[in-house]
Amino acid sequence: MKILLFAHLREEFGASSLSLDLGEITVTDLFEELEKRYANSSLHQVMVAVNEQFVNRDYLIQADDTVALLPPVSGG
Repeated sequence: MKILLFAHLREEFGASSLSLDLGEITVTDLFEELEKRYANSSLHQVMVAVNEQFVNRDYLIQADDTVALLPPVSGG
């Protein structure tokens, strides 16, 4: 699966995207896997879109899906 990273996550992961071979996995399990691989990841308030549709944490991601991780942004 392709994982697109936005805002501060790009800096935190050191890339604008990741390519991982995880098979079918829930969003919750994906977050756990990312936290194991990238110990400094902060994903607790991140919104998730799969194939350009927002999904919840129970959503089952397929191996060929594109996942976007969108952290909250602040403005002024």
